[in-house]
Amino acid sequence: MTNLDASPFLGRLALCRVRQGEIRKGQTVAWCRSDGSVERVRISELLMTDGLERKSAERAGPGDIIAVAGIPEIMIGETLADPDNPVPLPLIRVDEPAISMTIGTNTSPLAGRTKGAKVTARLVKDRLDRELVGNVSLRVLPTERPDTWEVQGRGELALAILVEQMRREGYELTVGKPQVVTREVDGRTCEPVERLTIDAPEEYLGAITQLLASRKGRMEHLVNHGTGWIRMEWLVPARALIGFRTEFLTETRGTGILHHVFESYEPWFGDLRTRPTGSLVADRTGTATSYAMFNLQERGSLFVEPGTEVYEGMIVGENSRSDDMDVNITKEKKLTNVRASTAEELERLVPPRRLSLEQALEFCREDECVEVTSGAVRLRKVVLDAAQRGRLARRRG
Repeated sequence: MTNLDASPFLGRLALCRVRQGEIRKGQTVAWCRSDGSVERVRISELLMTDGLERKSAERAGPGDIIAVAGIPEIMIGETLADPDNPVPLPLIRVDEPAISMTIGTNTSPLAGRTKGAKVTARLVKDRLDRELVGNVSLRVLPTERPDTWEVQGRGELALAILVEQMRREGYELTVGKPQVVTREVDGRTCEPVERLTIDAPEEYLGAITQLLASRKGRMEHLVNHGTGWIRMEWLVPARALIGFRTEFLTETRGTGILHHVFESYEPWFGDLRTRPTGSLVADRTGTATSYAMFNLQERGSLFVEPGTEVYEGMIVGENSRSDDMDVNITKEKKLTNVRASTAEELERLVPPRRLSLEQALEFCREDECVEVTSGAVRLRKVVLDAAQRGRLARRRG
């Protein structure tokens, strides 16, 4: 098996290539599992590709690429063989998950405003279970809350793709900050390390080195091809790559190419450089006004535009300083009968920063999460009440 797919009628489909012999629809074959056991199973459906469609077939021979149904627990790397002489092919290993995030129902005050939105825990859990049928790189684990699950995957991009697919299907979600998946090795906490390969113009060597050195990366190889391009290989903690892609493309003006694969587990690297700025947090529910935003834009960059509905605990901008600031973005200008020479001047507002889903996940801190709906992607605090956040901060301090 080299890949998996799913069908709403047939369940899990195993995509494979016939190496020897012939396979027929309805035939009983030997299923050579990854743990070394052999089990007899029946092929309930045999599909072959014709153009862009899969069509039912009665038999397939050497070289044919087929999809097989009837084995709901089959995994990548396992073999279907002759039941009288079951000889498995070399096993293909799937990389272990390196990044996890929590996905749950939307718990914000604006939940359920979109017509036809899927907001219940049962619908979200059913969608995650269906994703597991054809996506072997994911794992879904329960958490302390019945409406939230921990989803583990190969990287934050793969998890962001899942969330984006669910958003387009009408689900409303609360997504937590991506975290690294650790394991205990010889009594020590270890984290996954990725082998990162970069191709970029040579003038960006210094900027790339500075970026990865601050993320505790180790350079293994550096090759200058003599054509103006360089190739670098680094060993970098997996959690250091969260948010790296955006900075990398910015520093290389969009010309850099990167790729990373799992390398090994190494002892915990310690604290890494995180976002040096804080957040501007709305302190009340209402509608954002241009008058309030004109006074706030000196404090940092804003994420919302005038007329946007906000609620207490919603992140409306990025503070230029390292701490969070509660702001009143709904403040309106006082209307009086007194005329002033500057009264008719328009507020010149800087256009807001539009964060994509991936950028919002990269922006998150531990006490923040992303609210995902079909119409908007919003950042918010996990604890919405400002007084309660203050009490929690004092307990930690």
